[in-house]
Amino acid sequence: MRKKLILLVVSLLAFVLNANAQFTKNTSTTSVPGQNASSTNINGNSSVQADTSQTLSVRHYLRGLLHKDTLSIWHMVGGSFVFPGGCQIYNRQYWKLPIVYGGLGAGLYLGISNNLKYQETGLNKYKNYRTLAYAGAAVTYWWALMDGTTCYKSQKRDDPAKATFYALLCPGLGQAYNGDYWKIPLYYSGFLGVGYYVNYMNIQYRRFKYIYNLSEDSSSGYVGHITSKTALYYRDLYRRYRDYGYVAGIVFYAITVIDANVFSYMSDFEVNDDISLNVSPAAVPIISPMYASNTSGGVTSTASAMGFQMQFRF
Repeated sequence: MRKKLILLVVSLLAFVLNANAQFTKNTSTTSVPGQNASSTNINGNSSVQADTSQTLSVRHYLRGLLHKDTLSIWHMVGGSFVFPGGCQIYNRQYWKLPIVYGGLGAGLYLGISNNLKYQETGLNKYKNYRTLAYAGAAVTYWWALMDGTTCYKSQKRDDPAKATFYALLCPGLGQAYNGDYWKIPLYYSGFLGVGYYVNYMNIQYRRFKYIYNLSEDSSSGYVGHITSKTALYYRDLYRRYRDYGYVAGIVFYAITVIDANVFSYMSDFEVNDDISLNVSPAAVPIISPMYASNTSGGVTSTASAMGFQMQFRF
């Protein structure tokens, strides 16, 4: 079940991180400006190259860290998931690197050393130290990504990429970035509900697991009214329900990320209470080779027909 949950998380993250493709890629086969251009130059007299990259490459990421190329926030933070500290290097905040690498190094070193001591002695205090050390390393890693997302200078105020990474790193923060504060209590109520459900099912699962193990042990002297077969049935039942809760929590988390991404894209849509339909006569130009003539290399329509134009505002 753990492998299935990990696979589901990776699939959802891959979907979310590539959700911006639907807004940036044009798959239309109709004629569009520049469709037949064979060069990446913006114009024949310019040396500026158009950015045609679709995916992050190691070379492109390293050039960005050396400040020889520009990285989008998708590439910068995405690369920093693998190379911690990359955000701070790209943002030229080198003084933060000792915090990142010091926190990660200290946490991992203390975690490994205390884990060895726990295996040797079996003392719970080393187990607790190990957990705290690993937690400290995880918090440092999370902070490095959050800091990089916050300090990235976007060209527009409402950046969908920022909203997405905010929601990934802290549920509800993407909604706060979009100004949808009213959604935060709803989402956290959902998380609390899922957490309560998982905790209750886990308690019942551990209860019937204990009863089943006790009933199967002939030396325990178990004389309870719950039989071994019944305990086995309810143990598997509550374990399955608990796992369903885990899946529901992951799906709910993915919904918050998708919501932050989509509504950030829609933040600049014109939305008002004016719902109207306007139909008026108009002269419609006929664009056809039969009614066209070349003027200075361009095509100019020489005919038109009467028709109607319709404007629908919502």
